[in-house]
Amino acid sequence: MSLDQATSAELSGTSAPAKREGTRIVGPIAVGLALLSAFVTFVVLADLTPIAPTHYVVVSLLLANATTVLLLLGIIVREVWQVVQARRSGRAAARLHVRIVGLFSIIAAAPAILVAIVASVTLDRGLDRLFSTRTRAAIENSLIVAEAYLRDHAQIVRSDILVMAFDLSRSKAIIEGNPEQLKQFLTFQAAVRGLAAAIIFDGDLKEVARADVQINQTFALPPREALPTISDKEPQLVLLPDTNYVAAMIKLQNYDNRYLYVTRLLDPRVVPQLRETRASVSEYIAIEQRRFGVQVAFGLMYTVIALIVLLSAVWLGFNFANKLVAPIRRLIGAANAVSEGNLFVRVPVRQSEGDLAHLGETFNRMTQELRTQRDDLVRARDVIDTRRLFTEAVLAGASAGVIGVDSFGNVSILNRSAEKLIGFTEAQAIGKPLIEVFPELAGIMLTAKHGGRTQDQVTINRAGRERNLSVRVTSERSGASDHGYVITLDDITELVTAQRSSAWADIARRIAHEIKNPLTPIQLSAERLRRKYGKVIVEDRGVFEQCTDTIIRQVDDIRQMVDEFSKFARMPKPVIAGEDVADTVRQAVFLQRVGNPDLEITAETSESPMPAQIDRRLISQALTNLIKNATEAVAAVPPEELTKDGGKGTIRVFAAREGNDIVIDIVDNGIGLPRENRNRLMEPYVTTREKGTGLGLAIVGRILEEHGGGLELRDAADKIPGQRGAWMRMRFAAAGKPPARAANETETAAAVAVAEKTTNE
Repeated sequence: MSLDQATSAELSGTSAPAKREGTRIVGPIAVGLALLSAFVTFVVLADLTPIAPTHYVVVSLLLANATTVLLLLGIIVREVWQVVQARRSGRAAARLHVRIVGLFSIIAAAPAILVAIVASVTLDRGLDRLFSTRTRAAIENSLIVAEAYLRDHAQIVRSDILVMAFDLSRSKAIIEGNPEQLKQFLTFQAAVRGLAAAIIFDGDLKEVARADVQINQTFALPPREALPTISDKEPQLVLLPDTNYVAAMIKLQNYDNRYLYVTRLLDPRVVPQLRETRASVSEYIAIEQRRFGVQVAFGLMYTVIALIVLLSAVWLGFNFANKLVAPIRRLIGAANAVSEGNLFVRVPVRQSEGDLAHLGETFNRMTQELRTQRDDLVRARDVIDTRRLFTEAVLAGASAGVIGVDSFGNVSILNRSAEKLIGFTEAQAIGKPLIEVFPELAGIMLTAKHGGRTQDQVTINRAGRERNLSVRVTSERSGASDHGYVITLDDITELVTAQRSSAWADIARRIAHEIKNPLTPIQLSAERLRRKYGKVIVEDRGVFEQCTDTIIRQVDDIRQMVDEFSKFARMPKPVIAGEDVADTVRQAVFLQRVGNPDLEITAETSESPMPAQIDRRLISQALTNLIKNATEAVAAVPPEELTKDGGKGTIRVFAAREGNDIVIDIVDNGIGLPRENRNRLMEPYVTTREKGTGLGLAIVGRILEEHGGGLELRDAADKIPGQRGAWMRMRFAAAGKPPARAANETETAAAVAVAEKTTNE
């Protein structure tokens, strides 16, 4: 069975078709039989048939009528129970069903009840004239006296058993574990109170203890089914017919499932009188019934016929109400199912229901349309979810930073690469204005909003590092007046540095080639002039000597600078081998300490070896250049400033391993590094010293790049709080330089396209 069919079956109530069909058949048959029985009873008692209304015939007819009444009553009770259950469970149209059934029941019952009251009053008054009130009163009073005697004894037994139960509960600690003492207690209580029996039994009717009373009579214990009804507060009295005793039972407190049962014998002279009184009353009633059999028969006939007609009318009202409410209930149930999201529900349509059937057909068409539309929406949602997951995967794996900005200028998307670049996590940036998260993009965003240039380069400074970013802004115009933007960030710091280094290397190579050639002739010419004419020139000889010395000295300086150019232009290829970085650092620091005895140069490294795949000569050269820069920075500090630091310049070198990298920190208390354009100090020919060539840090950076690392320029206070000076960090891979990876332009372009699409959605 499909879901549609199952839901329809549920609404139409066909989950138990045999049961429903049986109810539909039994109801009309019962009503027909009841009406037929009432008609036959009427014609027989009215002497309209050859059948004489004898006692046997009348009783048979009344029994037949009673059977049909009970059958009708059972059917109606079942219908009422179903209506009540539907009302309690909040079933659809339950209130309407109750109102309709109640209305029909009142209309059918009111006239019958009114006629029954009038007939009963009339019949009672007629019968009262035929019977003697004194005789009835005497018989009834004798029965009352006998019953009063029984009640008095029952009250005595009640008092006795309450006192005994109380004494047993109070003496539990003494007699519970001593059966003999318990028996003696019961025997004493029975003797004192004149009881015929005192028995303690458990929940299985197993006797625990019995009073030793000498009497030749047995007493029936209560059935096991009656034990749960016995309370430990109020005893239960037992007045059995045709017995000469009264009994009482109570559950003992503080005992585990124990019961006390006591009996008291009645006066043997009263018991026969009680039986005779009851027999007399029964006989009087029998005589009264036989004497007025005809009147009673007619009264019963009227009652039975009235009940039959009344119950038949009530059943017809139920049947009409069910037929009227059933389609409404199906519609309400189907509407509730639709409100809960079940669009497969269908209302069974029966053409015999008229306008309600048309309403059901309209409802089914509506659910069909809703189901079709929901299926389309679900498919569209699945497609969107698939695209969203794909988009998130692409953005998360893209090397380019991607930032989505909504129409209000707030950040809506931020991938991992963008988090690393701007220094904000996604949770911190989402929902905040872009100019607050990334103020460097304010200008280009303003230009992009006015339709200007959407691609530019910006320089940012995060965590003391300066980066060059290529920024591209793309707007998603979907026809609306407001739209979002997608910003793509590419870190081109290394590319720019490499381009500048390459350009400067080419310039250095050309300068070295063009300048180096005439240097030797110039120096030789100056030396020859000094040798040949030094003794000849008498006038202004000192000036001549000074000029030739200046030429020779300046040529040497130029040759040294040209050698630096040559070194930068033709960096030797590193020879990678397994070396101990800690030993390399200690040797380099030792040489500089010997060359600068007035400075305090220390090395703080691990005593154990620090193996790495490096070119020892190049790493030593880079470290030496940085220590030389540090010595020059310390020398530039005024003496009065050094006195604050103990009057001596200090250079501290730290070497450690961080993950897969080797880190060497050089911290001095010199003049420090400029904050603006700090990263440009690693470019060729950029220097802050008067006689510096600007190639030292550039060469160090080239060496570290060849080792898979780089150079970081920071303030000494970041390493040692409160200290003046610079902090230069060498970082390179311990396992050697990894294979270079080409920039994946296709990946970046795909990330941009996906981000644009995501922002639009």
